[in-house]
Amino acid sequence: MLQQQRLAAILERLADTGSVSVVDLASELGASVASIRRDLQSLEEQQLLKRTHGGAVAAEVIYELPMRYRVGRREQEKRRIAEAAAHRVDESVHSVGLNGGTTTTELARLLATGRSLKVVTNALNIAADLSVRPMIDLVVTGGGVRQETYELVGPIADRALSGISLDVVFLGVDGIDARGGITTHDEVEAQTDHCLMRTADQVIVLADGSKIGKRAFSRIADIGEVNVVITDGSAAAEGVDRLRAAGVEVVVV
Repeated sequence: MLQQQRLAAILERLADTGSVSVVDLASELGASVASIRRDLQSLEEQQLLKRTHGGAVAAEVIYELPMRYRVGRREQEKRRIAEAAAHRVDESVHSVGLNGGTTTTELARLLATGRSLKVVTNALNIAADLSVRPMIDLVVTGGGVRQETYELVGPIADRALSGISLDVVFLGVDGIDARGGITTHDEVEAQTDHCLMRTADQVIVLADGSKIGKRAFSRIADIGEVNVVITDGSAAAEGVDRLRAAGVEVVVV
């Protein structure tokens, strides 16, 4: 297992249990005790946990898993979701919006290999990937940088989005629930995501199964503002059924 994958696994375990043991982590992750101790030190330096004798505990502040540690998680599922999303970009679609996220990043790479297309994004990593693609007419919003997701957010981004119109927006989210709508961890990001949604004739949410039926802190929009959800087979059937009952088209790949 690569270090990046170990770090993500450690943070996931902390989110679930609140504490971890060096010995247990070494056994579960197939790594040496020395490697696990270095991993914990690295995460403590980033203020993502606090080390204790023989292990670590979660930081006092609840945090989301930074994007750099989400890369590689549910990789196959996200690729299938992105491929299904790419099939939605047919000849009738000339302009696309993408927010930040691992699944929207996968989609951006697929779109970059296709036909000419205008893409609007507030994600710095997606913009960097697409800026060298000759078939993509790229527009980047501007705004303040949110380091956890590599996104440009806030009033500058919101104003940039207020003056455009797109055929379809693909949105990555942290949670989607029939009652709670679509949600993310940060309220400023949520506002910018909503501004991006409002530019589009169609809104398609890309959410792996772990996000179906879940809610994060900040609401982006009510479920009635979502046209399509693309997810994978690990999604809870009850959550999928509730979305469909709310009038959303749900595609399971």
